[in-house]
Amino acid sequence: MKKLVVLGAGESGVGAAVLGKQKGFEVFVSDFGEIKSNFAEQLTHNQIEFEQGGHTNEHILNADVVVKSPGIPDKAPIVKAIRDKGIELISEIEFASRFTDAKIIAITGSNGKTTTTNLIYHILKNADLNVAMVGNVGKSFAAAVAEQNASVYVVEVSSFQLDDIVSFQPNIAVLTNITPDHLDRYNYEFANYIQSKFKIIENQTEQDAFVYNADDEVIASIVADVDFPSQHYSFSLTKPVEQGAYSDGEYAYFTINQNQYSMSIYQFALKGKHNASNSMAAGIVAELMGIRKDLIRQSLQDFDSLEHRMEQVAFVKGIEFINDSKATNVNSTWFALESMTKPVVWIVGGVDKGNDYESLLPLVKGKVKAIICLGKDNEKIKSAFADVVETIEETQLMTSAVRMAYYLGEKDDAVLLSPACASFDLFNNYEDRGNQFKQAVREL
Repeated sequence: MKKLVVLGAGESGVGAAVLGKQKGFEVFVSDFGEIKSNFAEQLTHNQIEFEQGGHTNEHILNADVVVKSPGIPDKAPIVKAIRDKGIELISEIEFASRFTDAKIIAITGSNGKTTTTNLIYHILKNADLNVAMVGNVGKSFAAAVAEQNASVYVVEVSSFQLDDIVSFQPNIAVLTNITPDHLDRYNYEFANYIQSKFKIIENQTEQDAFVYNADDEVIASIVADVDFPSQHYSFSLTKPVEQGAYSDGEYAYFTINQNQYSMSIYQFALKGKHNASNSMAAGIVAELMGIRKDLIRQSLQDFDSLEHRMEQVAFVKGIEFINDSKATNVNSTWFALESMTKPVVWIVGGVDKGNDYESLLPLVKGKVKAIICLGKDNEKIKSAFADVVETIEETQLMTSAVRMAYYLGEKDDAVLLSPACASFDLFNNYEDRGNQFKQAVREL
């Protein structure tokens, strides 16, 4: 019996452990921290041995294969020890993909991947396909393979998950964009992060499809320089494309192989330029999956916006409160500010991942009337915007941030929580941050 060791007992780790047990592996799970009670109960229920609060090398270093949770960096001592011993070390998406013959649609990118994943899932679900949405949204890929037996998996994948693939081969790969993010995990080298994102297509063949953002200079330059075997379909807001979709600012035009159709971008349920890109990407994928054009159109029109992504929370005395807690990097916040048409009181801050705020300066200067820094260390944000915004406050409590914003705002202003940073200094995750924001707004 082969031995599977899973490092990290979160959503992806427990999913990999359950799938491994189902497939006949001897499974051992090791978590350096404390395992949440619901995951510990799941492991116990499935009779899977586990440890927490540290790694026991003799249990781990006799594995045949190790699945590493994406949050564990390569510099962790246990990871170095596993690599030194030559044990196969893979990600959970790699492990899961080895046990399914279903179609795989994988989506990655610095921004827009969650929205695009949800849009694709929404269209395919409306078409009555046996489809599961997994990865960074919903269940882990491995848990879904163990439990659901879907015909199509729509998988949102991060660069961390792609770092440890070997043969993972999506039938359709979508790359929404590439901007500097998570550089602390890539030795502050943008090139390393770019390489990680492009791993999504490294195993594709001419039977597979690659859908990418032609407006992204990083992606476009690599696609022009490297001969990838997969079929290429691009989307653009600035220029016509031969295969894929583009917009002239009024309509989106789709050309996929011999099929052509168009729809007004004002019919898209999701507003803003970045969401026009996401909608076109989803439309291309749906067409490649053989979905009827009328159903694609209808699905792009009736999609509900996502929680924590430019989510309108409430109007309080004429001030609009918007929850964009999912904006964990500068580029996401750029899109949020770019779409604002009202004067903004901006709540920003958290764990800086090597952020460069320079690209935000023109938008902040033109649209932001006050800044509230919400983080343990706000010095970088304060120095970045001190010359363009007169009022800059700071706090470490969400309730205080919301109250400050309310007092600084006026009728027809917007209070925008768009942090441009990770949440782990003050919150459990971006959902916790967004939920605390919404609760504080309700209490005004």
